[in-house]
Amino acid sequence: MNELPDDTNQKIQKLSAEGDELAASGRFEDALKAYWAAWDLLPEPQTDWEAATWLLAAIGDANFLGGDYNAGRENLSMAMHCPGAPGNPFLHLRLGQCQLELGNQDRAADELARAYMAEGHELFKNEDPKYLAFLKSRLDPPPGGWADERKKPWWKLW
Repeated sequence: MNELPDDTNQKIQKLSAEGDELAASGRFEDALKAYWAAWDLLPEPQTDWEAATWLLAAIGDANFLGGDYNAGRENLSMAMHCPGAPGNPFLHLRLGQCQLELGNQDRAADELARAYMAEGHELFKNEDPKYLAFLKSRLDPPPGGWADERKKPWWKLW
């Protein structure tokens, strides 16, 4: 894969860090402006760059945390077309959460299951318990039971 020119990469990193700081302080609208400014620096086609994956992850996260679930779903879905995105537990988690908030239960179950299978209970520990409860209501328990009920991830049982 091609690498971004150093000056472009530095500008993207700087804007992304600004966005991260703004998001951490709950200023999601301002964070999104910084993230989108970084996105605009990516050469076309933007989804071909590794930076696109983490920028769209940050954008989707800010959308979700700011309560704009529709935008979160759209941006996280677009992220799935970027390098390294399919199988990324965090992306599947946030996309599943957005889908659930929008009432798309089948899509939510699919995405949340992908997140759980990749990362286990740990990924859900700082999230609203309703997401894991929803997932449990839609899936049979993995071999040995749910990790949070055993306090040990199911894949470490063997």
